[in-house]
Amino acid sequence: MHAVLVVVRKELAQLRRDPKILPLLFLAPVLQMLILGYAVTTDVTHVELAVCDLDRTPLSRRLIDAFISSRYFRVTARVASQPEIDRLLQDGSAKVALTIPAGFAAERQSGRPGAVQLLADGADPSSGTIGLAYAANVLAGLTAESVTPLVELRPVVRYNPDLLSKNFMVPGTLAMILMVMTMMLTGMALVRETEIDTMEQLLVTPLKPEALIVGKLLAYASVAIVEILSALPVVLFWFKVPLRGSFPTLMGLSLLFMLCTLGIGLLVSTLARTQQQAMMITAFVFMLPQIYLSGFAFPLQNMPRIFQLISYAVPLRYYVTILRGVFLKGVGICVLWPQALALLGLGLAILTLARLRFRKQLG
Repeated sequence: MHAVLVVVRKELAQLRRDPKILPLLFLAPVLQMLILGYAVTTDVTHVELAVCDLDRTPLSRRLIDAFISSRYFRVTARVASQPEIDRLLQDGSAKVALTIPAGFAAERQSGRPGAVQLLADGADPSSGTIGLAYAANVLAGLTAESVTPLVELRPVVRYNPDLLSKNFMVPGTLAMILMVMTMMLTGMALVRETEIDTMEQLLVTPLKPEALIVGKLLAYASVAIVEILSALPVVLFWFKVPLRGSFPTLMGLSLLFMLCTLGIGLLVSTLARTQQQAMMITAFVFMLPQIYLSGFAFPLQNMPRIFQLISYAVPLRYYVTILRGVFLKGVGICVLWPQALALLGLGLAILTLARLRFRKQLG
């Protein structure tokens, strides 16, 4: 244990003496959390709406006012003909277009349903299709004012009542940042030792290879813990994502995730010969597949079955579930034990594979 602590002190001292890496370690996660917390969002508000009112009656103006008063739309253009609508959709000035035909009010007054046209820009599915759904809600609200509903629906949303995407995405962003920093640091640090020919000097000391590896992993695990603690205030106080669960549970399960990412970093160090190679392998072989197959950005249930099965070998999948469970649902290990067990198993398997490759490389 003394040898392990010596390696830990050596690694931390080496980090402390590097003026370039310290800002990267402690300021970059906070800045990334701020940027990604705002950029990575699925909320669609103020959809650009173009209006063509050919009826020009109080009823048509009331319909347009219903769109304007909702927080979902922002009228960017009012035009007098259908060809102008097409031009606005083509150049991207509008994502949704509403056309009220002449005779709309007359149709309603005669007891027949009035018809309006809604066009959406399918080249931008997030804004176009969601804008159509919002428009349907606005029209349904107007219809409900004149028709007594048979059933009164009062939906209740648990855990995220306002359906804010930041409450869903920011914890996942925290997981992604922790994954990037731990994998990159560990992989590049060990490769750097080989690149500058100091690995051989360490191995001829009384240090055993196991002590060297454990000491390095513990050093970067302590750095990762500091990164979590520095990013948490941004999550809790800036983005106001509630932490309904236990803080010790959050940190304990984060350590299991770090067991996986540090192991991947060690495995990368056995595959790469230079720091540039380590960065490329980490990014394209281990990092991007985890982001795609973790459920962080894309729903797993929409993927082909083969990719759903592969996702079970992705540590980030389990950690994203853990973070959202602890932050939003307030659940503990009694609910999250399957994810914890999966991370433990994956972490031990990855570390074992990395250790075998490291020993073979030394031989």
